[in-house]
Amino acid sequence: MNMTPARLIFLTLLSAVLLFPAATLSVAQEQQIRPALLEQPMPDFALPSYQGAEVRLSNLNGKNVMLIFPRGYAGPDRWCTICNYKYVELVEMEKARQIRKKYNLEILVVLPYPRETVKVWLDILPEQMVKIKNWKYPENLDQLDEKGKQSVERYRRIFPKDFMVSPDNIPMPFPILIDADHQVSSGLGLFTTSWGGSQVEQNIPAVYLIDSRGILRFKYISQNTLDRPEYDYLLKILDMIKQKKL
Repeated sequence: MNMTPARLIFLTLLSAVLLFPAATLSVAQEQQIRPALLEQPMPDFALPSYQGAEVRLSNLNGKNVMLIFPRGYAGPDRWCTICNYKYVELVEMEKARQIRKKYNLEILVVLPYPRETVKVWLDILPEQMVKIKNWKYPENLDQLDEKGKQSVERYRRIFPKDFMVSPDNIPMPFPILIDADHQVSSGLGLFTTSWGGSQVEQNIPAVYLIDSRGILRFKYISQNTLDRPEYDYLLKILDMIKQKKL
């Protein structure tokens, strides 16, 4: 059957339209983030930072990366105090010991919320540090019963260091990445609406250490909200990565 030029153009366009969704789906599947495996390349992703610039993980090749997923909310309208404390602790460690320079390191913090919620998480840091201080050093310590004094001792073990944050100078030395649609957090198996006894959008706290070639060398996914690796332990892992022993 002879085809007119117009019919030929129509059939060509129709074929392109029919094939386009399949091609798009294929690309999307290739880019889908899946749980990371040790000694394998860390899944690549790109997220906007709270500070403004987009950060793509693969663009950091040549540097080691500490990738931190705080819990975020611990309940409706209640932030995870330990996450806030651990963030400030890392800020102070970087300030005192310059760990990024020492370990050729970039530190990324990922939160599964839109920008306005991430802003609240940062703005609440001063209040959270004051709350911890009041837990550790209550004014009525001498009047507490035995159970109350045990609670104070427990808080002092959980939060061994004392930090203060000025509302006028919220520390943001590391890129704070905005995972508003949970694509990265969900792909890695961290995002959930039910964990630790609370029903709220949150991440299971996790830490990933990635070497300068983009290979995942260490990961730690918390079993409960108190279960966090100490930073000095993570620095020992980074020492091993730096010395090519891991």
